[in-house]
Amino acid sequence: MSKELFITLPSLRIGKIVEVSGNQIRIELDNKITELTRSVYGQVYSVGQIGSIIKIHFGRKILFAYVRMLRMQSDILAEEGKTTIQPGDDKRILEADLFGQGIWSSKDGKLSFVRGVETYPLPLQDAFLCLNDELECIYRAAEDLKDIENNPMVPIGNYVGGNNAVCRANIDKLFGHHCAILGSTGSGKSGTVASILHSVLAHQTKGKTISPRIVIIDPHGEYAKAFGDKAVVYKAYNEASVSAVKTEQLKLPYWLMSSDEFRSLVIGKTEFEATSQTNMVYQAITYARLLSKKMVKELGETVLGEAKDDVPEGTTTAEQILNFDRDKPIPFLLSEFIKHLDKVQGQKPGKSENLAASSGRDKIDSILKKLKVLRSNPQLSFLMEEYGATSPTLETVLHQFVGDVEDKNLRIIDISGLPNEVAGPLTALIARLLFQYKLWQTRDEREKDPVLFICEEAHRYVPNQGEAQYKEAQEAVRRIAKEGRKYGVGLVLISQRPSDVEATVLSQCNSWIILRLTNSNDQEHVAKFLPDSLVGLTKMLPSLTRREAIFVGEAAALPSRIRINKLEPEQLPDSNDISFVKGWVNEPTKTNELKKISDRWIGTA
Repeated sequence: MSKELFITLPSLRIGKIVEVSGNQIRIELDNKITELTRSVYGQVYSVGQIGSIIKIHFGRKILFAYVRMLRMQSDILAEEGKTTIQPGDDKRILEADLFGQGIWSSKDGKLSFVRGVETYPLPLQDAFLCLNDELECIYRAAEDLKDIENNPMVPIGNYVGGNNAVCRANIDKLFGHHCAILGSTGSGKSGTVASILHSVLAHQTKGKTISPRIVIIDPHGEYAKAFGDKAVVYKAYNEASVSAVKTEQLKLPYWLMSSDEFRSLVIGKTEFEATSQTNMVYQAITYARLLSKKMVKELGETVLGEAKDDVPEGTTTAEQILNFDRDKPIPFLLSEFIKHLDKVQGQKPGKSENLAASSGRDKIDSILKKLKVLRSNPQLSFLMEEYGATSPTLETVLHQFVGDVEDKNLRIIDISGLPNEVAGPLTALIARLLFQYKLWQTRDEREKDPVLFICEEAHRYVPNQGEAQYKEAQEAVRRIAKEGRKYGVGLVLISQRPSDVEATVLSQCNSWIILRLTNSNDQEHVAKFLPDSLVGLTKMLPSLTRREAIFVGEAAALPSRIRINKLEPEQLPDSNDISFVKGWVNEPTKTNELKKISDRWIGTA
């Protein structure tokens, strides 16, 4: 017997509708269903599986709904405070959410499908299971692409329960309108990110492979292995390498920092920064930038000579300083910054006595000590090296992230090993540089050069609970989330604890790839950002297997359960768990091996 699609076979009928409330429907399951399975055309179909699709025929139209819940009628009555019924009279109720409608043409074998529902079913109408071939037609129709030449649809996996139909994501919407990839530890987040990026790198449009501009903040040094010669890996601290992956030294000098980022770095972690200390840093940065070569031309030698001292109020120089933008990326000397703190602000105006006994001098000494510690740390040489003739320019720094480097389209910023007090300002600096780079472009330049910023372990940089060392990163990422789409900066947030990511930033994501989430707080947090009609999908989050995900949002043709494309071992990030059993079959580490490790540790290898 040939298989016909979108028909109303008796074996596909599962029950009748008993209630319609907006997009939500309740279906009373047929008493003949003794087991929650049906066999059709030799295939066994499950009835009432959460997230599965059912159909309702309404004239020529076919309405489609997601199964949200399966429960007893007595439970519903108890919730509503009504008299319960006798166990023998109880009914099984399937609750579902309508999401789309279509018209099937048997002549050309195509389904005309649209999201949303114009016509609602009536009570006592029958509801039916969808065949696998029908599901495949729904998915294909939902992904219907008119403009094949500028194809933004990139395959990222397969639909679960739809004849293994390919699931495609609209990259323009996935990245342009921001995306969140969420999942508990071990659910396959890093592999999912790598799989999507591999698909993007292999994608072709207009007959050509695309050349994306993608910057990944990698706090654990795990992504370098996954992309080989397709990526440039910049490491903040190029110590003795424990990896075969070639890395480049990151160039990101201190003078690129805004006054807030620099203040956060030199004052250090404190929930309540002293206002006086903050003002001291701001004033010293202003004077140091004014003394740069660029400002010599603009203000003249005389003014700069006066600027070396504490300038009295009311002078022309004071007005110029007041109107000067201290956040412009103008190079300045750390020695001048320190000199102004120590020699100018460290003495009372107009008096010769030192401020050693005052709280002001104590605060200056505290900043100077912190600066000395930062400058003496070899891990921070890429950041704290004094500006000089061989220092990188702004365009050199930007070239690391968006320039043409031998067709290597991914830029991985490996910040593993950096202390948290530096990781926060560093991430803030990179995010802000990318945003301002786009801000200062023309509209034509922006359209030719969109940039994607991927923030791994997003709960560290945009935490829901404010932490002082991440304040600047939080503001920088928040600005990309709110305004980036207008300028061509896309954002991908990756986190194992979505409840710990700032709600404001997370709510700006319009597409979601949610892998297994076992924590109830995280499940509830995610449910808050999804439309009411899709909340039922979150109920399956704890039971997803590795590489399985719920894909919802603007980039998804349909909100669905999908299985992410499998990668070869060499394409996966270096994020696999360490096996204790495999490791412990070996003998304990010998002294000579410990010596090699300790030499790498202290930098003598």
